[in-house]
Order: sequence, then C-alpha cells, then structure tokens
Amino acid sequence: MSESVLGATLPADAPAAEGIRCSDAEREQVRARLCTAAGEGRLTMDEVEERLARIEAARFRHELADVTADLPGPERNEPDGRRPILAAAGRTLAADLAVLLGRAPEPAPGRRRRLLALTVLIGLLITAAVIVAAVHGFGGDGFEPHGIDAGEHGRG
Repeated sequence: MSESVLGATLPADAPAAEGIRCSDAEREQVRARLCTAAGEGRLTMDEVEERLARIEAARFRHELADVTADLPGPERNEPDGRRPILAAAGRTLAADLAVLLGRAPEPAPGRRRRLLALTVLIGLLITAAVIVAAVHGFGGDGFEPHGIDAGEHGRG
C-alpha cells in the first residue's frame, strides 16, 4: 500500500509521514494550493486564513496534508519553467518542417505557402545582416573617425 503526502505517493516501505517534519518549501507548496483553490472558488477567504494559520503551526507533513485533504490534488501534466515552451516550439518546428518537406499534409490551406514565404524572408534578413556586418566591420572597436578633425585627436 502506498501513501500520498502533498500530492506525492510514497512507497509502502517508506517511514510513516506522521514522523517526518515539514520544510518551508513544503509549506509554500501547500500555500500555493490554497491560493489556487481560493482562486477557483473552492474556499472562502475565512477558510483560507484559517488554513494558513494551520500551515504556520504545522510541524509534520501529515499536518500539512490534513490542511488540503478536501481539495483536489495538484495537476502535474505540464512541467514548470521554460520546458513547456521549448517542447511546444519543437513540436511546431517539427510539424512545419514535415509540411515544408511534403512528408505531412497541410493542416490548414495555404500553410505551406506561408511557411515558404517566412523561410525566404528570414533568409533574406540573415543575408542582409551579414552584408551590413561585412561592410561596417565585424570588430568591436566601433567606427574610426576619418574626417578632417581626425588629426586633432592624435589619429591621422
């Protein structure tokens, strides 16, 4: 049999949750769940305040689990941070490349034409940037004055 503490399932041979002290990070996780529940309309502000006081008084994990026992568990479908964004961008890029290469049907009429136009536009912008950098120099020294007053500054 396994036991659930703060939305995580512990193996049956794990020590009892009643004897494990809670950390500040675990308290913060429970606070976030309370705020989410209040935002969803599951708790009134009085209930949130009462439960926040219980969180501050809690010393063990099972006391924190009791605070949110009547609330749905946290949803862990999407990872936090930049990973979901990078994963979505990767899926979109893979799908667009498949359409461009003709390996997948167009999901929307005209998408292949738009993708080709966007690809050509990006290529032209990169080419223009390389040309401008080549004309003006790639170095970090900046522009050298080449005017009449260049000699006045010790150059020339």
